[in-house]
Amino acid sequence: MKKIDIFNHIWPEPFFDALIRVVGTMSDITNRSGQVPMMTKLDRRFEVMDMFGEDYVQILSLASPPLEMIAGPEQALDLAKIGSDSMAELCRKYPERFPGFIATAALTAGDAGVEECRRAIEDLGAVGVQIFTNVAGDALDHEKYAPFFDYMNKVDKPVWMHPSRGEKFADYRNEDRSEYEIWWTFGWPYETSAAMARMVFSGFFDRWENLKVITHHAGGMIPYFEGRVGPGWDQMGARTTDRDLKAVREALKRPHLEYFKDFRADTATFGSRKAIEHAIEFFGEDHVLFASDAPFDPEGGPMYIRETIRILDEMDISETTRRKIYQDNAAALLGLEL
Repeated sequence: MKKIDIFNHIWPEPFFDALIRVVGTMSDITNRSGQVPMMTKLDRRFEVMDMFGEDYVQILSLASPPLEMIAGPEQALDLAKIGSDSMAELCRKYPERFPGFIATAALTAGDAGVEECRRAIEDLGAVGVQIFTNVAGDALDHEKYAPFFDYMNKVDKPVWMHPSRGEKFADYRNEDRSEYEIWWTFGWPYETSAAMARMVFSGFFDRWENLKVITHHAGGMIPYFEGRVGPGWDQMGARTTDRDLKAVREALKRPHLEYFKDFRADTATFGSRKAIEHAIEFFGEDHVLFASDAPFDPEGGPMYIRETIRILDEMDISETTRRKIYQDNAAALLGLEL
C-alpha cells in the first residue's frame, strides 16, 4: 500500500534563492522554515523519506509565507513560476519519490496569475494549486478572484487551502501583535474555518459545482464544532439586526452543513489521534487524505510522518478505509497512477 503524503512542504534550491532575493532578510515564519534542513536540502529529505520505506511518497508543495504577502504582483508571479518549475523538475527526476507537485497561486497577479496556474497544470503537470486562506488580507470570495476558481472548476483539479496569519494579527484589539505564537496555534485553525464559511455562504459550491478544496490540518475547527456549524447556523440572522442573513442561508441550494462536508481534509494534525478521528467522522472516509505537514516538527521532519502513520495504523478502522486515506482518495482526486 502506498502512503501518499499530499501536504508536506519544500523550498527547492532555485526557489529558496529567489525568495531570499525578494525578502532580503529572513524573519518570522520565513526564518523558521529556512532553518529546517529538510526544507532546502534534498539529501536530508531523502534520508527522512527512507525511514518510512519505498511506499512512502510525497506530493510537493511550497511552504508559507503566501507569495502575495511578501511581494508585489509581478514578483509574486515570478516566485510562483520558479517554484513550479523547480518542483516539476524534482518530479521528473525522482518520480518514484515525488509522483506530483502542487503549484502555488499568485492571486494578486490577476489574469497573469490564472495563466500561470494553467501553465503549471497543463504544461508542467501540477496535480492542483495551493492558495491561502486570505489574499494579502482579502477574503477569497472577492469577485476579483473568481477567474481563478472558474479555471479550477473547469479543469476539475483540486485546490489546497493553507492557513495564513502572522504575529502582527493581534490577539486583542488594543494590542499590536499576537503573543506566545497564538497567531499560529489557534489563529491558523480559525483562518481555515473562516475561509471555509465564506466559501459556503457566498455560494462557491453552487456556482462552481466541480470545485474541490482540500483543507489543511483536518479542516481547522469545523469537525469539532459541528453543532455550532450545523444547528447553530440554522439560526443565522437571529443575532444580526442590520442585514437579513437568514436570506443568505435560504439562498443556498442545499442545507449549509452539507457544503461543509463536501470539503476534503488532511491528517496533518501534529500527532493528534482525536483530530483525525473527528475529521473522518465529519468529512467521511472518502474525503480524508494522508498528510504529515513535514518537516515542521521538533525533529525537523520525521516525527509528524512517523506519528501520523502510527495513528492511522493503530486506528480501529477497516483496511478499506485505511487504504482510502493512505492512497486511494489521493489517487482518485489527483489522477495518479499507482
